[in-house]
Amino acid sequence: MPLLQISEPGKSAAPHQHNLAAGIDLGTTNSLVASIRSGIAETFPDIEGHHLLPSIVHYSEMAITKVRDDEIIVGNAAKSFANQDPLNTIASVKRLLGRGLKDIKTLGTRLPYEFVENEGQGMPMIRTVAGLKSPVQVSADILKVLKKRAEKTLGGELTGVVITVPAYFDDAQRQATKDAATLADLNVLRLLNEPTAAAVAYGLDKGASGIHAIYDLGGGTFDISILRLHHGVFEVMATAGDSALGGDDIDRVIAQWIMQQAHIANDAEHHQIRELLDVARTAKETLSTQNTAPLNIKLDNGIQWQGELTHSQFHELIDPLIQKTISPCRRALRDARLTVADINEVVMVGGTTRMPRVREKVGDFFQRPPHIDIDPDKVVAIGAAIQADILAGNKPDDDMLLLDVIPLSLGIETMGGLVEKIIPRNTTIPVAKTQEFTTFKDGQTAMAIHVVQGEREIVLDCRSLARFELRGIPPMVAASARIRVTFQVDADGLLSVSATEETTGVHSEITVKPSYGLQDTDIERMLRDSLEHVQKDVATRTLREQQVEADRVINALRAALKADGHHLLKHHEFLEISAALDELLRVKEGNHVQAIKRAIEHLDEITQSYAQRRMDTAIHHAMTGHRIDEFTQEN
Repeated sequence: MPLLQISEPGKSAAPHQHNLAAGIDLGTTNSLVASIRSGIAETFPDIEGHHLLPSIVHYSEMAITKVRDDEIIVGNAAKSFANQDPLNTIASVKRLLGRGLKDIKTLGTRLPYEFVENEGQGMPMIRTVAGLKSPVQVSADILKVLKKRAEKTLGGELTGVVITVPAYFDDAQRQATKDAATLADLNVLRLLNEPTAAAVAYGLDKGASGIHAIYDLGGGTFDISILRLHHGVFEVMATAGDSALGGDDIDRVIAQWIMQQAHIANDAEHHQIRELLDVARTAKETLSTQNTAPLNIKLDNGIQWQGELTHSQFHELIDPLIQKTISPCRRALRDARLTVADINEVVMVGGTTRMPRVREKVGDFFQRPPHIDIDPDKVVAIGAAIQADILAGNKPDDDMLLLDVIPLSLGIETMGGLVEKIIPRNTTIPVAKTQEFTTFKDGQTAMAIHVVQGEREIVLDCRSLARFELRGIPPMVAASARIRVTFQVDADGLLSVSATEETTGVHSEITVKPSYGLQDTDIERMLRDSLEHVQKDVATRTLREQQVEADRVINALRAALKADGHHLLKHHEFLEISAALDELLRVKEGNHVQAIKRAIEHLDEITQSYAQRRMDTAIHHAMTGHRIDEFTQEN
């Protein structure tokens, strides 16, 4: 009797054809790895049963000549070295990804590490006894442990992974994350925004639909995303946040308060700072269930200091930080053109949302109690695992669709230092948009393309991402060339820009890998400034556009006068036009838009007859040697 192989609908009938894929939550404080097994998404523990891997790496002298990755200590084992050997024990490295040395110094805390400028690259290095280590290398060492854990649990090599990143990670931070994965020998199927990953896990588990706010407060980053869930489509309507705000900041605020109470100097030794942060973290966790938290600190002079932190004192310390998360929530709602009443549910993500005070404040703002029935530590990794399973081809019939967005507008610099936005912020990705530009001067054979990011109208007020040139443009009259500029943002949020001259097909392109170093407050500042300076920006743009038009008129008229002005104009006409040209040059340097406009109109008026003579002359030259019937006969 022939045997039938039976499988569940939608599942593979051949288990051996299942591609092994995993989702990785590379967190500031803790990291996790998850995958789909028997149709269920689950996170994987280590041999001791710990699902959370502390994002801490310890380097020793032995690691200089290491031949095995496990000679670098990662996770709970590395945690014990934080106080003993802080210079060689790297924690919260996610905060350093994609940042320059200048930016790291503005993170709001005194880091114990010795940073070294990396010439030729914006990314700084950390000096350890095992040599110089970049934040990318440290992150790669964490990813290697997670990869090994997943492959041991699944019993085979991973074909690919989805790694989650904060929604407000910029291009440099996303690229640094991908670089770390490459160093860890991981095939990245996609970088997935953390709030979107949480929505995937939450939405599929609950069958939810409607508009949801995903409030994600982790150890080092905060994101708020407004998503619409409908028939398997996860559309990110708006996103906002702060890539340098999280539970670590709460620990530091408490530690600073303890230092004041115990009269500990601000220049305390690094091991003392580490101990203070550990005590602060313990107190924070204690106050989630108790009314007071005991404090015990061994000072460097050998004296044991004791104290306590009450609920009221705790709230006074942390409320300003929680309030900093509410402003992005307001902005995200405004960008999505929604009100609090439009939100169906609020989902809490990230370990810091375990704090009752955070839940209380978020509930007050959204006017409804947030959902706390899902594990905030695991939900992002589980969502990433679900997406990885689909991208690996294990669910070809799955109709789930993710529609993420970019956090800031992308555009190029145009004449006058103006920004022409190609892709507005909160545009769904992946996306490609094309816009046509032209040359400014006669005979122009090259164009410099400056790619910028931001919401302001002037280039100087935005962030420069990249520059490249398009050469080989055929020399033509100004404004005759047709240059098609295409911006393409992939599913990971990474940008590539290309430019093509239409008549010749001359092409140039660049993949934007910006130098590491966007300050943590830049995105917040860009958005805030765009709102505060909107009227000023509009006025400035109008002025610059009028000045550019004046330059175009001046250049064209000068070229004409040089070519045939003395032949086609009477002396008094030449003097009148020259005087009007001088007047336009004078008012162009001012800031009166109407004066520039009137000067252009006056110059246009008195050159009408001159323009007609030039046209007649051009027609006469074109017809010389030809019969009229050559121009009028039908084909």
